Amino acid sequence: MGFFDKIKSGLTKTRNAMTAVLSSVFTGFSEIDDDFYDELEESLILADLGVETSLKIVKQLRDRVRSNGLTKVEDAQIQLKQIMVDMLTVGSTELPLSTDPAVILVIGVNGVGKTTTIGKIAKQLIEQGKKVTLIAGDTFRAAAADQLQIWAERCGADIVRQHEGADPASVVFDGIQAAKARKSNVIIIDTAGRLHNKVNLMNELNKISRIISRELPEADKEVLLVLDGTTGQNGLIQAKQFKEIAGVTALAITKLDGTAKGGIVVAVADTLQIPVKFIGVGEQADDLMPFVAQDFVDALM
Repeated sequence: MGFFDKIKSGLTKTRNAMTAVLSSVFTGFSEIDDDFYDELEESLILADLGVETSLKIVKQLRDRVRSNGLTKVEDAQIQLKQIMVDMLTVGSTELPLSTDPAVILVIGVNGVGKTTTIGKIAKQLIEQGKKVTLIAGDTFRAAAADQLQIWAERCGADIVRQHEGADPASVVFDGIQAAKARKSNVIIIDTAGRLHNKVNLMNELNKISRIISRELPEADKEVLLVLDGTTGQNGLIQAKQFKEIAGVTALAITKLDGTAKGGIVVAVADTLQIPVKFIGVGEQADDLMPFVAQDFVDALM
């Protein structure tokens, strides 16, 4: 299966859902009028793009239709796709890996597929010839380090871990020293998905960030937030909170093959103005795919 076909297949549920709500708009109107825009706005909200993003899309579409003198509904549909591509085109979709080592700090709540995402990214980087060290910084969840260990063994990455309940910042410090000694190209750090409250989580992530800055002051650093695509608008709420707490620089959105709520990708990228760098459309390692806005929208619509 080709690259685009895999994305298209993975987004089947979302595409079917969007087709169901948008088809009546683009087949039910012979001209572009206020009723058309009202119906489109409602349909976009139903497709999980959220109220704020849906209003913004319709406003931009009105402006483009007016400035280009468009009258046909099919021309509006072409413009709609381009607006969505533009909204999803936020910054670079490449991981910043120009330094040795570079650091990817991976955050997100439990259950979103964080550890699996780390394993898949590690496998892809190793296949590109990179030497990768994984750091098991989620010491609060019993199975987290074991799960990361399995991925390390499977893909050939080094791993640094300690006992359950160890200080995460201490694990990260030890991991960075080990990665330096082993001349790793990339360090990927797993973090706890849930602490007692937002303040504790912020303090923990701040401690880890300070250690990275102190020990690797020149290193490229990505703060990658993993979101579960099946959660829809709840994922957007999570993303806003983590952006505030942890200075998120990139997004990976998982489990899009199992949901009709893939429209949330547009809402998250537009609302947070943070680039989506990976989307997960299946269980296999190569089903975590680099994000390409045009391909995503083409597969969606």
